[in-house]
Amino acid sequence: MEINAIKHLSLCIYSIFVVIFITACGDNSGASATSSGSGADTKSDTKPLATVYKSATCTCCNKWVDHLKENGFRVVAKDVEDVNIYKKKFGVTPNLASCHTAIINGYVVEGHVPASDIKRMLKEKPAFKGLAVPGMPVGSPGMEQGNIKQPYKVMSFDKDGNKEVFSHH
Repeated sequence: MEINAIKHLSLCIYSIFVVIFITACGDNSGASATSSGSGADTKSDTKPLATVYKSATCTCCNKWVDHLKENGFRVVAKDVEDVNIYKKKFGVTPNLASCHTAIINGYVVEGHVPASDIKRMLKEKPAFKGLAVPGMPVGSPGMEQGNIKQPYKVMSFDKDGNKEVFSHH
């Protein structure tokens, strides 16, 4: 009985953590599922495809989607009611969580990861599960605030929850 209570409490804390991030993203009621590229781009099939799970009201998520498109990614943005479902499905732990979760060439990309780090990951093809920028650091892609930039780390993580620094920004 005590183990079930701890599991329930952990789930509640995880949900609260993610809701705070979603709420902090702002309001953009015009957001909807989008895909970059028009059938006219013959090179679009060679561009990496990013499927992004996000809240429709999250302005910073939409800015990160734009960042990916500007850096040569095809993007399908899926507005979902509960991003936590996808975080759990793809193995994103609460200490790595941010406001959106993407799948790119089989890798999980959590939060405001710069396109340059994603491209490096896709080129090197490491044996980890994915990359994450925990939280929402000011100055990361989609979180720009003029010249203000917080230092932040991009973390790699594996299926067992092990993590290490992939890059510093």
